[in-house]
Amino acid sequence: MQITSINGQLCAQDSATISVTDHGFLYGDGVFEGLRFYKNRILKLSAHMDRLDDSARALAIDLPMSREAIEEALNQVVSESPHEDGYLRLIVTRGEGPLGIDPRQCRTGNVIIISDQLAMVSDEVRKQGARLIIASTRRLAGDQLDSRIKSLNYLNQIMARIEANTAGADEAVVLNQQGFVAEGTADNIFAVKNGCLMTPPVTDGALDGITRGIVLEIADKLSIPVKEHSLTVYDLFTAEECFLSGTGAELIPVREIAGRALNRPDDPMFKKIAGYFEEELGKDTLFH
Repeated sequence: MQITSINGQLCAQDSATISVTDHGFLYGDGVFEGLRFYKNRILKLSAHMDRLDDSARALAIDLPMSREAIEEALNQVVSESPHEDGYLRLIVTRGEGPLGIDPRQCRTGNVIIISDQLAMVSDEVRKQGARLIIASTRRLAGDQLDSRIKSLNYLNQIMARIEANTAGADEAVVLNQQGFVAEGTADNIFAVKNGCLMTPPVTDGALDGITRGIVLEIADKLSIPVKEHSLTVYDLFTAEECFLSGTGAELIPVREIAGRALNRPDDPMFKKIAGYFEEELGKDTLFH
């Protein structure tokens, strides 16, 4: 049985309810975090809570529970989960209110935690590498909706994902309004060229991903040179390696982009980083 928490109260997922007048449901007015837990421990909980707080502040949402209470609720869900490893979706909504988008009419928000299993791709795709397309759907500009806000409105990403589904691909690369690479629909993107690890800066429309940060930390520990700078599709087409990162995705190698097979020499850098990531999961360093 999957466990859910609503405002700190545990319940079975199939009996969890939320009002149809909650503005998170009506208008996507809310924020969320996706978290992973391994062996009943939540990965980078502090970093996730920092980002949740930043997203809520950007949308002028007051968290209805203290940080300590939310963390306690998350750990409670993990302890009650039937799985040692799993995925958590932490949602904070604006709360119930009358029809109409005015947030001043909403009462106290809701904190919802969902525990489940999540696999972004099949084991076969994870082994062979993902096939990507370049989506025609562009990332919203920073003055429209900053990509660093993890809001409940994911229609921009969903439209790009529909393109990938229609093309029979595993994921889509989303470009920003200037034509630079932003990220995937639900993951950050890395490319390797001449021994250098490259990734778009968050100012180009990339989410400031928690797992993205872990990859950068690992690269530093392994003395791998890193460049955070604007990338075009040319940089992806000519890369020696490419991979995706995300809490839901974890780490996924890429084998093809827009019909172009990558010159993958057995993905040595991806394997080095992914191997180190797996090793670190067995230690305390990634759980603070």
